[in-house]
Amino acid sequence: MPNDSVSRRTFLGDVALAGAAFTIVPRHVLGRGYTAPSDTLNIACIGVGGKGESDVRGVSTENIYALCDVDLHSAEASFRAFPKAKRYRDYREMMDKEAGNIDAVTVTIPDHSHAAAAMLAMKHGKHVFCQKPLAHTMDEVRALMDAAARTKVATQMGNQGHAGAGTRLIRELVEAGAIGTVREVHYWTDRPIWPQGMERPLEAYEVPPWLDWDLWLGPAPARPYHPAYAPFAWRGWWDFGCGALGDIAAHAMDAAFWALDLGFPTRIEAETTRLYPETAPKLSRIVYEFAARGSRGPVRVVWHDGGLAEARPVELALEFNWPGFADVGSQLWIGSDGKLLADCYGEGVQLLDPKRQAEFTAHPPPQKYPRTAGAYQEWITACKGGPPAGSNFAGHAGPLTQMVLLGNLAIRMNQTLELDSRTGLVTNAKVPEEFVKTEYRTGWAL
Repeated sequence: MPNDSVSRRTFLGDVALAGAAFTIVPRHVLGRGYTAPSDTLNIACIGVGGKGESDVRGVSTENIYALCDVDLHSAEASFRAFPKAKRYRDYREMMDKEAGNIDAVTVTIPDHSHAAAAMLAMKHGKHVFCQKPLAHTMDEVRALMDAAARTKVATQMGNQGHAGAGTRLIRELVEAGAIGTVREVHYWTDRPIWPQGMERPLEAYEVPPWLDWDLWLGPAPARPYHPAYAPFAWRGWWDFGCGALGDIAAHAMDAAFWALDLGFPTRIEAETTRLYPETAPKLSRIVYEFAARGSRGPVRVVWHDGGLAEARPVELALEFNWPGFADVGSQLWIGSDGKLLADCYGEGVQLLDPKRQAEFTAHPPPQKYPRTAGAYQEWITACKGGPPAGSNFAGHAGPLTQMVLLGNLAIRMNQTLELDSRTGLVTNAKVPEEFVKTEYRTGWAL
């Protein structure tokens, strides 16, 4: 069938692709509003509750072919919304049985399972949309970047703000000199909104009958079930998540990473509350230093979480609610000639100088960076042979995630890190292997 031909491009080669091209029915032949079956992707969704539910809806312009989730309660809404979709609990079984019928896969599961699921899909030649952060460890990020480049499948990370108009506007304003030379960028967030900074719980709990706990653990080390992990609070545990930084920085730091071409930092200093071996701290302040690069000078990036925030700018009107500019978090850009404020997704952009804001409102900078239909449609278009999605694994999502994860490395090592800005490798200390590389349980592999 045509969808099967498309999904096996990597393996069948150019000759098969040339033959498959004759099976595509042009849209104009079928009439306005009709989508040819050969133009519709069969998508399998791994993790379909919570954020997964919105990701399923986000790609539902295509055919939702299969739904996979280890938690039947969490998945219920998606199951009801797409009753014809095949249902699975183990994505490995789904890929074994359905690979020939699937064109693309979404991955919306806890961080520790991102890489294994995304890699399996790419090994089968499937396009992949994976939620942020792209992976749990630095080695996993590099492996996914390499696989995406090698297989040439269409990829996208779910940091939706990268596809937003606000992020593009920030870059256009900065390049137009709206705040002069950027020297610092500050971030703060309401996360964590789950418990962190604690020891492993010891109470005994039965596994809920609707949850397959062994599948939920996936490649992580075995441990007894406890509601302190699933279904919601896993982000604070190093075995499963990447803390507040891993949750929000892929959104918040995206605009600066892209607009300023940050790359790897040269120095990271982290301040935190008491450290626990298994969980991220209750709050942290992380300072990244980036050396001059290309035409820009050095940049200082400061992250705050756990209720910490940047000091109120003196230019801000007294009636402005500070620091609660945005519910999830905010970013403040400081330049030689002004300051710019936006939410963590790059929206709500405003200059803090009222006169300059009025000038740019009346005469906005040219739109150098085209607006898109959003992260999901970017990826779907790329799956169908269009240009690469903006947050594709090899070109943007992987490097961004590596920069973010280095902040967690500074937290866990509890020391200031000096780094090689070309490679991201730590130069002033030996990094424990378990902090950057995942050891998978038997039955799971990258």
